[in-house]
Amino acid sequence: MDPLAGTAVEYETLPWDISPVAAYVRAAQRQQGNYQAAVSAKIADLTVNLPSDVLADAEDASREVTRFDAELGGEIAPFSSVLLRTESAASSNIENLTASARAIAEAELPGANTTANAKFIVANTAAMIAAINLAGSIDADAILAMHKALMGDVDASSAGTWRGEQVWIGGGTHGPRGAMFVPPHHSRVVAAIDDLLLFAQRDNIPVLPQISLAHAQFETIHPFTDGNGRTGRALIQAMLRHKGLTRNVTVPVSAGLLTDTDSYFAALTAYRDGDPAPIVRRVSEAAVAAVFNGRELVSELHAVRTEWNDKITARRDSAVWQIADLLLRRPVVNTALLTEELGIESKHARRYLEPLSGAGIIIETSSGPRSRVWRSPEVIAALDAFADRARRGGLG
Repeated sequence: MDPLAGTAVEYETLPWDISPVAAYVRAAQRQQGNYQAAVSAKIADLTVNLPSDVLADAEDASREVTRFDAELGGEIAPFSSVLLRTESAASSNIENLTASARAIAEAELPGANTTANAKFIVANTAAMIAAINLAGSIDADAILAMHKALMGDVDASSAGTWRGEQVWIGGGTHGPRGAMFVPPHHSRVVAAIDDLLLFAQRDNIPVLPQISLAHAQFETIHPFTDGNGRTGRALIQAMLRHKGLTRNVTVPVSAGLLTDTDSYFAALTAYRDGDPAPIVRRVSEAAVAAVFNGRELVSELHAVRTEWNDKITARRDSAVWQIADLLLRRPVVNTALLTEELGIESKHARRYLEPLSGAGIIIETSSGPRSRVWRSPEVIAALDAFADRARRGGLG
């Protein structure tokens, strides 16, 4: 047997019965009958034999990730926060959940009114934070906590619980017949996740290939009714931290995947067909692209902050400087955020905001009735440029 075929799914035939409510819907009637559901491969003891060039590229990518993480080790704030948010936005973008940097920043404000997409992206940031915080132990509870952080405000009934129903990818809304891919029956989810976790906990596999294959297996199992892609990419971040490739910052791997989502999804399909090389290659490419893009973002933010030093005339012990630092990671602020983050009372906020406004560093606008916010156009432009580079693949 081809040693790479150990990831190939098998299929089982299962019956699909339409509900009485849908019995008179023509599209639902066509779903009546048997369908083929995947049975994910057991990979706990998988022998990982990859082409030498794939392993070499993965090793090069690992070194780039570690080097980038070390570069920012001495100045974690605010860049750890910025990079985590860019990863969250890019991961959401892969699922066609898009919003501008300004909309996302406004959605994070205390008491903010926001768009649905921005709300989803902010929730994904919470899932990423949970992933990093739980990286010390890659287990079922950690994955469930990531999903709960992601979906808690969207679907509280299913957030943080394994699915109890059949799901499918593509096709119609009434049943799995004709779908592009039908993940395993829900009765198989817990055992499949347990097998995946045994694989993830091994220490005899090169790290980036291991993370890539664990991610592909997670997406194959599709253990939740919704949010699988974003949770699976949060798992990448948790494993990068758990395995020691990152210690300080979130490397925005999803931004690298976003450069070519077609090849990313094709690589997941190849994995299910028994060839894990494409997903390892794609994640390695994504990691290198993410580092390149991340370095450019950090460089731009450094330049912005340096220019501000020449524009700000406040005393060095003034809270004006604290707000300037805050703007790098939270480019839209309101008085509630200043109180929450810096302890500045609302009645004193304008005293410290006006010097920044007068210097052209921030612009005051309204986000709703009696709700004033201040934003940094330069920081927002840098974040939007990062996202644009990821979407169009202009990373090198």
